[in-house]
Amino acid sequence: MRKGAISPQDVLKAIAEYDELGRDRFLSKYGYKPATGYLLIHEDRTYDSKAIAGVAHKFGQGRALRPDELSGGRSHAARWLAQQGFLIRATRSPDWTRDEIILACDLAMANGWKRLEFDDPRVIELSALLQAMPIHPVEQRNELFRNPNGVARKTVDITCRHPDYPGKPTNGNALDFEVMKDFLARPAEMAAVAQRIRRGLTTGEFQDLSSEVEEEDDYSAPEGRLLLRRHQARERNKSLRKKKIASVLQRGGRLACEACGFDFEQVYGDRGAGYIECHHVVPLHEAGEGRTKLSDLALICANCHRMIHRAAPWPTPGELRASIERKHAADRRAAEALARPRRAADEQMPNPQI
Repeated sequence: MRKGAISPQDVLKAIAEYDELGRDRFLSKYGYKPATGYLLIHEDRTYDSKAIAGVAHKFGQGRALRPDELSGGRSHAARWLAQQGFLIRATRSPDWTRDEIILACDLAMANGWKRLEFDDPRVIELSALLQAMPIHPVEQRNELFRNPNGVARKTVDITCRHPDYPGKPTNGNALDFEVMKDFLARPAEMAAVAQRIRRGLTTGEFQDLSSEVEEEDDYSAPEGRLLLRRHQARERNKSLRKKKIASVLQRGGRLACEACGFDFEQVYGDRGAGYIECHHVVPLHEAGEGRTKLSDLALICANCHRMIHRAAPWPTPGELRASIERKHAADRRAAEALARPRRAADEQMPNPQI
């Protein structure tokens, strides 16, 4: 059966029925189970979001939705209600991201890879910083989101995976160990990454950056999403790109990829004239909040740009060019090796009689 639209009035009617019947009777009447993902918050009271959305459908469309007709996740019932202007909260905190674990690892390293307690001022400060981080949507945050207890617990998960830890590790996640290994291998660099993230959060620099990078599945950066967003924002700055192109043309250069030599105009004619992408070559942990210089930018084609970002550590355009040249040289050697037996066979064949 088709699902129709619901309105804020429909939702309020479902809430009123929920209040009248009470939670248990309301859920039983319509066959819903208690929410395990998201709750609707209305006038300081909580409601099972999926059940409210399903019953609201009755008031707008003439029938309540069965539990199997909609999902209670953020992509369905929770989003449906949020689109009507209602406040949605997660029942559990979201998983920790690399950016958050970087800050927690930095704190653990500063504490000699020893756990910290919930009332430690540094834990309390980090808790406030994580709560200001623009990664998790509001609807995914509950009242316990990244509170000092949760932050202290994360330092336990991290420090008990240190090679020198004598006891049994907790049930943390693989990302904790992965980020900690980065800190153990490159402590100064990762501390600089943490400092960049902290500074960006403190100044509010990350708040206005697009989250489009989160959709780029092929982009890999051990420095986390926030510095990657800032990196991409600089690469996509149209003004900087135009200035970089103009500076190259003024010096008599051509708009060819600095890695593979691809020239859009040469291949596509007028359609490709003046087109090429920009890559910000300064490593994320070194790129500060200052102005981007034209020398920080390289002109590269879309394919090489994607290959640079595909896996960390990112090669420079020069390093990628060297890799391409090595591949071409290897291909030539392989082709020559295959050709030798054929040439030898041809030379051994008797000449035809004329």
